[in-house]
Amino acid sequence: MLAATPFVFASKQDAVPDWVTTATAQKLPDYPAETNAVVLLDDTTYTVASDGTAIEHCRHVVKILRPQGRDEGLVSIPFDKDDKILSLHVWSIGPDGHQYALKDNQIGEVGYGDGDILFEDVRAKTATPPGRDPGGVIAYEYEQRSRPYLTEDTWSFQGEIPALTQSYTLVLPPGYTFGTVWANHQEEKPIDLENQHWRWEMNNIPAVNLDRVLLRPSEESLVGRMTIHYAGPGIPLASDGTWKSIGEWYTSLSKDRLVATPDIAAKATELTAGKTDFYDRAAAIGDFVQTQIRYVAIELGIGGYQPHFAGDVFRNRYGDCKDKATLLSAMLSSVGIHSALVMVDTSRGVIAADAPSIVGNHMIAAIEIPNGYSSPKLHSVITAKTGRRYLIFDPTWDKTPFGQLEYNLQGGYGLLVEGQDSQIVQFPVLSPELNTIERTGSFKLAADGSLQGTITEKRYGDVSENRRRLYTMGDAKEQTEFLDRVLGQDFAAFSISGFKVENAGALDKDLTTSFAITADHFARMMGPLLVIRPRILGSDEPEVDHKVRHVPVNLYETMQEKDDFTITLPAGYGVDEAPDPVNVDLGFASYQSSSTVQGNVLHYTRIYTVRQITLPADKYSEVQKLAGIIASDEQSRAVLKKQ
Repeated sequence: MLAATPFVFASKQDAVPDWVTTATAQKLPDYPAETNAVVLLDDTTYTVASDGTAIEHCRHVVKILRPQGRDEGLVSIPFDKDDKILSLHVWSIGPDGHQYALKDNQIGEVGYGDGDILFEDVRAKTATPPGRDPGGVIAYEYEQRSRPYLTEDTWSFQGEIPALTQSYTLVLPPGYTFGTVWANHQEEKPIDLENQHWRWEMNNIPAVNLDRVLLRPSEESLVGRMTIHYAGPGIPLASDGTWKSIGEWYTSLSKDRLVATPDIAAKATELTAGKTDFYDRAAAIGDFVQTQIRYVAIELGIGGYQPHFAGDVFRNRYGDCKDKATLLSAMLSSVGIHSALVMVDTSRGVIAADAPSIVGNHMIAAIEIPNGYSSPKLHSVITAKTGRRYLIFDPTWDKTPFGQLEYNLQGGYGLLVEGQDSQIVQFPVLSPELNTIERTGSFKLAADGSLQGTITEKRYGDVSENRRRLYTMGDAKEQTEFLDRVLGQDFAAFSISGFKVENAGALDKDLTTSFAITADHFARMMGPLLVIRPRILGSDEPEVDHKVRHVPVNLYETMQEKDDFTITLPAGYGVDEAPDPVNVDLGFASYQSSSTVQGNVLHYTRIYTVRQITLPADKYSEVQKLAGIIASDEQSRAVLKKQ
């Protein structure tokens, strides 16, 4: 529809406003050559009415600097039934100076639902202005009325492109008060404009664009934001800027949804029948919710925050993350196990411990552990200020064993929702021994350089997630193509037989794959010599570059990888040269390997261990050093000589 509607040159009546031309006239700093676009102006005024509703008025101007920045000129303003767009105007100035003003019929509307979101009422007003080429300027202005679910508003003033001039103005009714918390930026004091008006201004905010950064954290964990919490007479459950107040708000929102129905209680009793151990009882219910409740989201209005009733989730056998956590809590409570909801974000670092807000996109559970109880199977355990111990568990992450927590949440923060006892908690970083890969292989090398043998690989923990998904949900073609791609990284020509998979769906057991392989031309023949790589297959080398590092290093997960390969040499050959052993420990990670000879057998072993998941930027040189050591070892060669 938009493509079929001709754009209209701006007349004097609806020409580009003065605030757009003023923003366009600003002199730009010397940005790096790869800068795609720049925000010339972003001005927001947030006006709160005495009845709790709010009006947001926003003006935004962006200039395109490179062809890769054209998408920055696309306009998309989300709304739902509680956030109504009152007006939206869009203008643009082409690189040739032509001005355009879009008519109402050139502004479209789209829905957001896709993937596992079956339905949600969030939609967006969209526009595709002309002139989105280098040198072009896009501007829009909108006004939106909302009824906030909690008395807070977050100003995100940093993004993927730099911003030249930004401001945020807060207008409150008489008798209202406010406070601010800041994430990834020092606190800035507002300008008091009097009459309950305050204004914050930002200039020359740099971009946070990690597209070309290796081992990168999430951009959302680095961008600056300010959250305003306000309160006034007649507003129930107003946020006072503490985690406790947010937890109390969410407790009121969810408590009646956590009630167990008779059907829920009956199922929980069935699952725990004959089980007396706490872990066994909790794990039985956790496994049910994890595997038998499909992830499907239906979110309407406050339903983006409020879970559905546990009884409805159980009856329908589907729900989103907060629904699954709610059902889990209801089932546990029916057999006498207390639990609580935990508000988190799927990217580590987005939730900042000293910046309380409802920023976050995920919900998990905290299962209270009885006093004095211990089990070697409980790993993701935290202790609250109350002294209660909780097992942190995500019933949505269906390939992480019960008792553990997925890698992207480890080390991060979440809000434990326990009414007046609500608090921010930090999740543990789990031991590398809980996330493992073990490869063993026995091979025979022929005098013509070909290799034959068998390989067994065992995976446990998050390092098995993708392969468990492949071997439980993928078809034969996908599985074959995957194995060919993996082995093709280490063998130029090969064939396999007897491929076998065990325990793909048993999260508490090793995912085990085994097969026989024949690889031609594995060894290189050089007259009376054969040159081989003792590290038969598998690569551990971190992907690094040689750029200056400014952001933290994300190693993603703790883990331990072990290889143990034996190669029987061809008759009449002995080892003339073997790679030197490697033993390096950098604290955050260690790497050991050795190549030894016993008779006519060459034995290669190595252990690679990662103990930390996030490092400061100044540790990047050590990661580069480690990557170089591993790369050198993986490519090292043994020389065999005919006796």
